[in-house]
Amino acid sequence: MKSIIFVSSLLFVFLISFGQASSNESNNKNLPRPKLVVGLMVDQMRWDFLYRYYDRFGQGGFKRMLGEGFTCENAMIPYAQTVTAAGHASVYTGSVPAINGIMGNEWFDREKGDYVYCVEDNTVKTIGADSTAEPMSPRNLFTSTISDELRLATNFRSKVVGVAIKDRGSILPAGHSGEAYWYDSKTGNFVTSTYYHQTLPGWVSNFNARKIPDSLYALEWNTLYPIETYVQSDKDNNAYEGRFVHEQAPVFPHKLSGLIGTNYGTISSTPHGNTMTLEFGKAALRAQQLGKDEITDMLAISLSSPDYAGHQFGPNSIEIEDIYLRLDKELELFFNFLDAEVGKGEWLFFLTADHGVAHVPGFMQKNKVAGGSSSSLFENLNKLIEAKYKISNAILATANYHLYFNKPAIENAKKSLDEVIEYTISEIEKDKSVLMAFDARKMREVNMPAEMLNRYINGYNKKLAGEVIIVNKAGYLGSRIGTTHGAWYPYDAHIPMVFMGWGVKHGRTNRPTYMTDISATIAALLRIQAPNGCIGTPVTEITN
Repeated sequence: MKSIIFVSSLLFVFLISFGQASSNESNNKNLPRPKLVVGLMVDQMRWDFLYRYYDRFGQGGFKRMLGEGFTCENAMIPYAQTVTAAGHASVYTGSVPAINGIMGNEWFDREKGDYVYCVEDNTVKTIGADSTAEPMSPRNLFTSTISDELRLATNFRSKVVGVAIKDRGSILPAGHSGEAYWYDSKTGNFVTSTYYHQTLPGWVSNFNARKIPDSLYALEWNTLYPIETYVQSDKDNNAYEGRFVHEQAPVFPHKLSGLIGTNYGTISSTPHGNTMTLEFGKAALRAQQLGKDEITDMLAISLSSPDYAGHQFGPNSIEIEDIYLRLDKELELFFNFLDAEVGKGEWLFFLTADHGVAHVPGFMQKNKVAGGSSSSLFENLNKLIEAKYKISNAILATANYHLYFNKPAIENAKKSLDEVIEYTISEIEKDKSVLMAFDARKMREVNMPAEMLNRYINGYNKKLAGEVIIVNKAGYLGSRIGTTHGAWYPYDAHIPMVFMGWGVKHGRTNRPTYMTDISATIAALLRIQAPNGCIGTPVTEITN
């Protein structure tokens, strides 16, 4: 009860301070609100990227955000499984997997006996692609989003559009009541599903007809500046970097023109993917007339390409530095576009990420920093359990560092689930890359730091979780070439969180904040209800 009163008091103070800042409000006929809210999620953007390349940024992109906006320097992800779907869901619901149901990009469903993809929906069909494209919708999301609440607050007069290369990067931010578009790598088209429309809107067809992927492939990919100036990055050719399938080595220049008309997937791992996504976002704004009247609309854009490229090349690669230098210029153009189309001072913007990323294990080992490749335990554990207890296939699945046990098989063998779990944990903890493993059902009894424990609690959805959770040591991950993310450690969990535009003053805070605070803050600024599973609190410092 005390925590509820505290959150309510924060919101009250926030609204009072905002009301005092709007000195002309009492003279206005309508409650002042921005014409457009733009949410930009940069997939796999570590917080330190705001400053790692700062000296090379121009004045109109990242520096404009930091110079005009308000940045939360200590923004963290408040749950353990730092992956794309969970991040997008949690930012826009203001909630966590324990509540919103998005346990990860996928999880194991015991009733189905199979994995479930976060936005899969076999009751709908994809439109804009061939019949083999997987159908998608937001139906697996348990709670409302800030985009849903905006629609509810305006009796569905507000328009909401979600845009990304990844389906989950557009669908989850758009919520249950917006519309979402994502990229089909087979056709090079942006598509949607019959959850949203029965036919592809004309403006989307017109955009697809422009064949933008082909025109961007024709530009190739070389460094924006002379390659010797990329002193913040590792050398260009490393054995631990992934390469494009059509290339012999992961080095510049990356030749892309040979992919025209034949391979539409590779664009996702290049800076051209950002260009294409932002162009589609601009087309959506114009076609849907977003921000053109006094009813607040929302445009949710997720840039997937930094994640694809980051997995392949690693965060210390020249490719990643080049992507962010190019993105800085793209953002300047995009902000200028919003100023022209919506009006300077009429739009509210936030930047964040769904997760960060770990350094490539090979890079860390070369530089004698803690970290390395972790083992694949799944198959070996089943063999060990079968040898000891005569139980075949005792572990059904693994997802998000969770192990799902075959309860009927264990029961039929007349063995105790607790005993099998205890033995499994003892075997897991023999691995040098593992910090600990624990029984998820009893996690409150585990001896671990409170912040770490809270993140595992927030990430645990009883209906969707496994019985055992594995925690690798910091810097240890499965990749041998390239890298990944998914842990609770700062390299995966410390993300940018910057607000800019309507109603936002310039400043910064180093107090702890969380990605779940974004929706709470937007709701308070717009004076609408927070999402129905929201646990975040408004960042009160951002108001004038």
